[in-house]
Amino acid sequence: MTRPVTVGLDGSPASLAAADWGAREALRRELPLCLVHAWEWQPYTNAPLAGTEGPRQWSERVPREAAADLRNRYPDLDITTDHRTGPPPEVLCDAAREAELLAMGSARIGTLAGFLLGSVGLSTAAHSERPVVFVRAGTTADDEHRPATDGRPPAAMAYRPVVLGLDLSRPCAEVIRFAFDTAALRAAPLRVVHGWHPPAYIAYGAGVRPTLRADMAAEQTETMRTALRPWRERYPGIDVIEQSASGPPARHLVAAGAEAGLVVIGRRTGRSWVGPPRIGHVAHAVLHHCPAPVAVVPYA
Repeated sequence: MTRPVTVGLDGSPASLAAADWGAREALRRELPLCLVHAWEWQPYTNAPLAGTEGPRQWSERVPREAAADLRNRYPDLDITTDHRTGPPPEVLCDAAREAELLAMGSARIGTLAGFLLGSVGLSTAAHSERPVVFVRAGTTADDEHRPATDGRPPAAMAYRPVVLGLDLSRPCAEVIRFAFDTAALRAAPLRVVHGWHPPAYIAYGAGVRPTLRADMAAEQTETMRTALRPWRERYPGIDVIEQSASGPPARHLVAAGAEAGLVVIGRRTGRSWVGPPRIGHVAHAVLHHCPAPVAVVPYA
């Protein structure tokens, strides 16, 4: 069974940016593209009020028109549409089970405020069994490449690096594999970021030897290199850049994301649909503040 790259559409500019990103990703992976729209009757809707078109008809038109636009720009891509009825998070998680990955849009709400994910995005990220990629509104194909300095078009430039947030306290082979595979598809470098917190006694304790912080940093770096060594051997063509630094991991990932084409983070599975969606504080911060597209990869 061939898994498509699936995109969740709601008709917003952010979701259309996700559809365009998904089309390019499908071509890179040599997979079909599936555009999914979930319709659930609500007393208030974002459907246009002009004319006689009802919410249901507008809803059915969203994936159809997006597919027509993408077929014009990507004629070699196999594109299908899927209009489903039901709560959007559940519909999108069901669609993701059959997909290689699911792409969704996230809207910018201000330079300082970051990006709006919304309840649908949060719930989907927290419960999907497959990777979910959040694409920022306004993201274009040019943003995936390094900026040109000699007048060449952006598409002629190398891809920006893929950034992987690595948590050494948990086994997360699925997350590491996704990041390496993504970097290999783009022939892009992979920057692996590991943030760690020194024990409080280093900052407040008396009598601590001056070299203790440096010794701990060296230990964290070596542990990181050991964890990545088999992956380097498996992907010898990828330029891997290791960054181990003390401090909040989310801060380092958001900073690295300013120059990245994609940021990859993990999410532990095992959550139920009961209660509010939970994705972890690091993932939450990265999703709301990282300027690059962010992939949330579930792991056991």
